[in-house]
This record gives sequence, structure tokens and C-alpha cells, in this order.
Amino acid sequence: MEVEKSRSIPKAEQIYWLLREAIVHLEMQPGAVVSEKDLCAELGVSRTPVREALQKLADEGLVDIFPHSGTYVSRISFKVAEEGFVIRRALEIESVRKAVVNVTDADVEHLKNLVRKMQSILDSHQLEKYLDCDDLFHGAIAGISGYPRIWKFITLAKVHLDRMRQLSAPVPGHLAMVTEQHDTIVRALANRNADQAELAMRIHLDTSFAVMARMYEEQGALFDGEE
Repeated sequence: MEVEKSRSIPKAEQIYWLLREAIVHLEMQPGAVVSEKDLCAELGVSRTPVREALQKLADEGLVDIFPHSGTYVSRISFKVAEEGFVIRRALEIESVRKAVVNVTDADVEHLKNLVRKMQSILDSHQLEKYLDCDDLFHGAIAGISGYPRIWKFITLAKVHLDRMRQLSAPVPGHLAMVTEQHDTIVRALANRNADQAELAMRIHLDTSFAVMARMYEEQGALFDGEE
């Protein structure tokens, strides 16, 4: 991790996004100790921006801060992840229906290129790159809808869901199925058919969450054990 010497982006904000990405991508495992001292040494910064970044992550539920005890990467909350899924599904269905009204041939070609890129990532077995491309795909649809801030709200809501997405990525056949579903969504948009687009998006999100939900049963040690 590296903090850029930028006057336009505060150090605390940069550190927040660096740590957030590492947590979401499971580079920092649930339950892992987060050492302020080590972060300061690694990033070459004082404790103030590190503490500010950690507090923001704590507010988001990504780290647990225990005074006089330590700071830890939070375990994944299935309840919060499920809530994020419900929010995401509602907003993305509205987004894709609106996108049908606004989509251009150039937009369709851009989405097709993203699907081709995802297939290339699968073919080269670079799964760590897939979910970022997946987000570009869904973010592009939000942009086409004319409501680009929808994706910002979804991104904030789905942070625990994203950690489950990382866990489910290696499931055999899962990302191949996702790629096919993305292609179906693009074809519905190309046909300017809102009902087809909504159905394709519903099927995609629901089946993906079903695969992710199995991670809760299979890798319970990474979750917070809530009832």
C-alpha cells in the first residue's frame, strides 16, 4: 500500500480507500489485527490520518475498535450483507429499466466489450480481476440510466456483500454463469426491452446471492456468528 503525495486528496481519505479495498478483497482477513504502528511505518504517515481512516472504516462496520485492547478487521456480517443485497437489487432493477430508455448502440458495444473482458479474465484464470470488471459493468448500466449516483449508493450498501463475492468467486462454474447472465442483460438492453432487462437482472442478482449465501454455511469462521 502507498499513500500519494497529493494536496487534493487528504491522507486520511487515501488510507481509508487503501484499507477498504484490502478488506473488501480479503487481503486483510476477517478477524486480523490492525496495527496502527505498522500502518504508519508502512505508509510513512503519522498516526492522525491512520486513526481517522480507521474510525471511518469502523463507522462502515469494516473494523472493530476496542479501546485499550486493539483494532481488528471485522468478521463478515451476513445480516448486513443480505440487507446490502436487498438494497442493491431494488436499485439495480430501477437502473436497468431506466437504462433501456437511454441506451445507445455505443453503450451496448461498451457493455459487450466489458463482457468480453470478463470472459478473457476467466480464460486466463485471473479471478482477482473479475469482480472489479463486474463492478465496471454494473456501474456502466447505472451511468446509462442517467442516475450515476445510484452506483455510489449501491457501493456503500454492498461492502459486506462484496466480501462474500470474493469468497464465492472460486466456486466452480459460478463466474462463468455470471458472465453468461451479463450477456443476457446486454442483449435485453440492445433489444430495448425493459421487462426482459429486469428479469435478466433479477435472475442474475438472485442466483449470485444464492451462491454467496452458501459461503455463510461453508466458511462460518469468517462471519460474525450473529443469529
